[in-house]
Amino acid sequence: MKHKKYWIRLMAAVLAIIAVIYFVHFKWPITPNEIRLFILSYGWLSPIIFWLIYALGPFVFFPTSILSMSAGLSYGAWPGILVIWIGASVASITGYWIGHYFGKFIMKWHTSTWTDPIQDKIRKNGFLYVLTLRLIPLVGFDLLCYISGLTKVRFSHYMAATMLGILPGATAYGLLGSSIASGNRNLIFIALVGFLMLIGASYLLRSRVRIWLGLDHTEK
Repeated sequence: MKHKKYWIRLMAAVLAIIAVIYFVHFKWPITPNEIRLFILSYGWLSPIIFWLIYALGPFVFFPTSILSMSAGLSYGAWPGILVIWIGASVASITGYWIGHYFGKFIMKWHTSTWTDPIQDKIRKNGFLYVLTLRLIPLVGFDLLCYISGLTKVRFSHYMAATMLGILPGATAYGLLGSSIASGNRNLIFIALVGFLMLIGASYLLRSRVRIWLGLDHTEK
């Protein structure tokens, strides 16, 4: 049953990405290049604006995936990947300190059978478990930030694990966004396949990570 849910979510993600690409190329009156030019019209301030929006994301639960795709669309693979990487790192800093000061209140709204086991694991070895959960996101980006701040993981360990763990995702979003902006169908196809392979690998490894974290028995 669990595997079925994962595959349903994976197919939903695939369909959502295909829909975005379809509408960008065939339905929107605004071309990807026009979006790119609009963002870049802010000149040297445009990456700073991106990073500020990223920083505000954990306050309003704004999905960083949208910003990441926009950065790849605007800046290309490079420096788009760098912009995404820095932006997500900034968001993780904001989220950590929100969790540090307001984590108990937030967790009242996000409690689950697996939140306590994850908190216990992170307390024991913050770097290892934060890195693992960034690479294989069993929990949302912001929620992991809050849990890390709440459990008072050493900030340097948390940031090192986060900055390493988000690299694959930042690279995937940067390449996918830049391929859409290029309009080259071959590049779009290659980037999309790579992106879906990353998502697929993440889903396939989820069950092993759940067992490793001791989460399976919490839902029985």
